[in-house]
Amino acid sequence: MRYSKLYLLIIVTFFFISCKTLDTVTATDTKETTTPLIEEVDISSMQGGMWIPSLLEGMNEDEMHTLGSKLTAKDIYDVNNSSLKDAIGHFNGGCTSEVISSKGLLLTNHHCGFGQIQSHSSLENDYIKNGFWAMSLEEELPNEGLFVEFIVRIEDVTTQVLEDVIDSMTEKEKQSKIDKNSNALQKVTKKEKWQDTKVKAFYKGNQYFLFVTERYNDVRLVGAPPASIGKFGSDTDNWIFPRHTGDFTLFRIYADKNNRPAEYSKDNVPYSPKHHLPVSLDGVEEGDFTMVFGFPGSTNEYLPAVALEHITKEFNPSNIAIREAALKSINAKMKTDDEVRIKYASKQARIANYWKKWIGENLGIEKSNAIAHRKELEKQFTSELKKQGLEDKYGYILPEFDKLYNKYSYTSSKRRNFIELFIVNNELMHMMYRLYQMETSIKKDPETLDKNRSAMIKRLQGIHKNYDVEVDKG
Repeated sequence: MRYSKLYLLIIVTFFFISCKTLDTVTATDTKETTTPLIEEVDISSMQGGMWIPSLLEGMNEDEMHTLGSKLTAKDIYDVNNSSLKDAIGHFNGGCTSEVISSKGLLLTNHHCGFGQIQSHSSLENDYIKNGFWAMSLEEELPNEGLFVEFIVRIEDVTTQVLEDVIDSMTEKEKQSKIDKNSNALQKVTKKEKWQDTKVKAFYKGNQYFLFVTERYNDVRLVGAPPASIGKFGSDTDNWIFPRHTGDFTLFRIYADKNNRPAEYSKDNVPYSPKHHLPVSLDGVEEGDFTMVFGFPGSTNEYLPAVALEHITKEFNPSNIAIREAALKSINAKMKTDDEVRIKYASKQARIANYWKKWIGENLGIEKSNAIAHRKELEKQFTSELKKQGLEDKYGYILPEFDKLYNKYSYTSSKRRNFIELFIVNNELMHMMYRLYQMETSIKKDPETLDKNRSAMIKRLQGIHKNYDVEVDKG
């Protein structure tokens, strides 16, 4: 494949997946369930899938080249030189974005920028319906609280984080030690004063990585398509492949005069990135190498079969029903009242997103026969333990999973139902819950009063700006 034809399919996942590698988009994944593909894929023949950028050189580079990649591992991730990682930003803590110009122009999904589009919309300027395009830098719209974060470097710190963590400890003691080690590690990490550090657990705490990041807080809306393009197909198209939606929004990152992160200011200038993605119009050909680079919220690729049964039979059906009821109320009012349509556009999209995802997840698990496949893998695991004489050490794991899931799945589902009913889909109760959280935080540390109060006032102002009591009653 020619270098110019390397297309990045940027979605919400922080790993690389080749075009033949669909592990992370099977029904066992919490983020990327693409059900039509699952019908035609033999998941037992898939190549392995979730690749960490900083480990490519030693682990995955040869496989990528075999699959057709012309890039080296250092083209993708390099601490000392500009590389692909410098063009990929974590958008507002929940999405992926891509820098596509030397002046900080940023591309992300329409649904990722939808909250900002909605926030700037009114009956007079209905950017949701009609779209928005800034014809100059001066017309670009600031967005309070919006940020984009870039990775400076990633370090495997598993050994340091798990130091002095021993099997005889309780889970609470282990986590306390892990937290202490992680905090100490962040304090001694070398970084610039405008950079941040964080330690993240991977594979359910079996591996830990330290991230040094730069966060830009002045991100302005540049352009968004009208709803007829950006939300074409609406919920029908969501979570379905291939997509037919023009699912994009343009922003621009601004920095201070030294090109460093800064809060919003009229004196800020367009950010000059270390690297930006060149956009090719050549098209693609059958068999071209494709990879995904981005930031997932979470994945659950390795759940046991009993967990999949719990998800499909208890968790998903009840929560689908709750969100259907909420959407019925919201949609009815949005159809008859333009002011409510604008106020609730972002909320409706947020509620509908996982409603559709859970429907597709159940469909995907059923059509891919995922539970049967997982049970077969578990049989193979048990057989391998016996062959290697490890049954006494690890043989309890799967039976214990069965026992614990069967014991707690009902309670877990009802807890989630409560969250859906009284926190996610009822704004008045959500406000009460936030106030309760603030009270708890202040009791633990009275010095946080002013900080908590300021944050709560902003949150409540945002809720009231887009609140309709009749919709909430419904």
